[in-house]
Amino acid sequence: MLSYPLLDLRVSTPLLELRAATDELLDQLAPVVHAGKMNADPSPYDDPISFHEDDPDLRVAKWLRSMWRARGNVDADRWRLNFVVVVNGEPVGMQDVIGVSFATFGTVTSFSWLSADHRGRGLGKEMRQAILHLAFEGLGAKEASSDAFVDNLGSNAISRALGYEPDGFDWATRRGEPARLNRWRLSRKTWEERRRTDIDLHNVDACQALLPLS
Repeated sequence: MLSYPLLDLRVSTPLLELRAATDELLDQLAPVVHAGKMNADPSPYDDPISFHEDDPDLRVAKWLRSMWRARGNVDADRWRLNFVVVVNGEPVGMQDVIGVSFATFGTVTSFSWLSADHRGRGLGKEMRQAILHLAFEGLGAKEASSDAFVDNLGSNAISRALGYEPDGFDWATRRGEPARLNRWRLSRKTWEERRRTDIDLHNVDACQALLPLS
């Protein structure tokens, strides 16, 4: 067991594992970021984000710094748990869950990316289902939200398939240009109606004392 229990968290499904983003796993995933395989056209990421950095070495450095900042910022207003997506022992992307005033409202949102080499196999949906299981079952969330640019067909399709309801629109900039976002919201009741029985949580109890959940 690791000295910092938040780095010992795991979520496992029949297709993949979400493993807390230790430095070792981030180092294994860094070549994917260096090669730009987390990007897509059109870009799914709003500003500011390290993935918009053109220089590959600087992109990796900025990305790692953002991971370390998230690891250190755990407070009642906002916390973020970063997970590396592992398929057959290979790190292929990331899936995060973010608590937004969680102690007051019980709300979470999520962020994810997947290497271009592994898209089109249903992993994006599986990743989201895994992180929702952690949020609702493991952490007691009451509601989950998501947003995606209107031209991010994959993310919007996943939200729709998992029972999220449309929650209006918003705007963000993408490489400095304004772009419209779809907002989505998933209630605990809807998640419970669709919950899976083949997703397992590991080492969650040890983490609850370190997160401001109530």
